Amino acid sequence: MLNSLIDLYGDSAVMCAAGLLVGLLFGAAAAHSKFCLRAATVEVSEGQPGPRLAVWLVAFFAALVTVQGTILVGALDTSDARQLAATGSMSGAIIGGLMFGAGMILARGCVSRLLVLSATGNLRAIVTGLVVTIVAQAALSGALSPLRETLALLWTVPGGSTRSVMTTLGMGVPLLTVIAALALMGALIFGRAHRVPLSELAAATLVGLAVSVGWAATYAISQISFEVIAVQSVTFTGPSTDTLMALVTAPDVIPSFGLGLVPGVFIGALLTALIKGEARIQRFDADSPMERYLVGGVLMGFGSMLAGGCAVGAGMAGGSIMALTAWVAVFCMWVGAMITHRWMSSRPQMVQSV
Repeated sequence: MLNSLIDLYGDSAVMCAAGLLVGLLFGAAAAHSKFCLRAATVEVSEGQPGPRLAVWLVAFFAALVTVQGTILVGALDTSDARQLAATGSMSGAIIGGLMFGAGMILARGCVSRLLVLSATGNLRAIVTGLVVTIVAQAALSGALSPLRETLALLWTVPGGSTRSVMTTLGMGVPLLTVIAALALMGALIFGRAHRVPLSELAAATLVGLAVSVGWAATYAISQISFEVIAVQSVTFTGPSTDTLMALVTAPDVIPSFGLGLVPGVFIGALLTALIKGEARIQRFDADSPMERYLVGGVLMGFGSMLAGGCAVGAGMAGGSIMALTAWVAVFCMWVGAMITHRWMSSRPQMVQSV
C-alpha cells in the first residue's frame, strides 16, 4: 500500500501526510492529557510531584517502550537518525537545555505546549510561538548562527556508538524494553495514585505512541523510497520555522514531514478544545506581562537550536532512541526550569498561577 501511495503521490507528499496524521494524534492527545514538561518541573521544584509529572512520565516511557519494542521486532532502525549518526554537541545540549528550561518557565510552556494552546485561542501562546520561531531561524541560519556554532563546538561527540547511551551502559534492546515497560507501569500507577483520570493517562500514552509512530512511519518510507529520506519523529522548533518560512517566503512549498506535523498538531488540539468546550480567547494582562513571555520565547528559540531540539524533539524523540546528547539536553531542561521557578518563587511579584 505504501509503495502505491508513493508511486501515486510521491515521497514528499506521503511524508507530509504521515506528519499530518502523527500531528493529529499528538495534538489531540497532548491537549486532552494536558501534557506539559513545564508543569511537571514546577511540581517537582515545589516538592509536590503529582498529576502533571505523572502525565509527562507516562508519555515519556510510552515513547521509550514503543520505540525500543519496534526496534526489537525489527520494524525500525534509528542508527541513521540525526540524533545518533551525526556529530553531537554536549556543550550545546547543556547550555541550550538550561536556556530552554528557563525559557519555558517564563513563557509558561514549551514549544509543543505553546502550539497546543495556540489552537485553543491563547494569543499569548501565539505571540510567544512566533518569537520562538523567528529566533530559532536566526540561530539556525541568521544573525545568531555564529554564536550558536561557537557554543556548539566547545564540546562535541562523534556520531555513531559514542553518541548512544545504550553503548555507554552496555545495555541491549531487550533489557531496555523490559525496563521501559516496568517504568511505564510505575508511571501509570503513580498517575492513578494522584487521581489522574484514566482518559488523561490513556491520552498521555498516545502522546508517547505518536513519537513511536513518527519514527516507524518515516523509517518505512525511507526503506522503499528512491530518494534519501531522513528518519525522524516528532519535534517542533525546526518544523515550526520551516512552516513559517514556507508561508512567508516560498512560492512553491515542498511537502515534508514537518510541514504536515505542525498543522496536524494545531488541528488535533483545536478539535479537542472545541469538543471539550475549552476554546476561548486569552490575552496578555497585568498578571501575564508580555515582556516575560518574549524573553522566554527568545531563550527557547535559541536554546532549542543549540540543544538539538525542543522538550519533545530532544527530550522524547531523541530520548526514546537513547541519544546521549538528547538525555543530557532534557536533564538540563529540567535543571534550568527548576532553578528558574525557584528563583521566581523567591520574588512574589513575579509569581503567577501555574
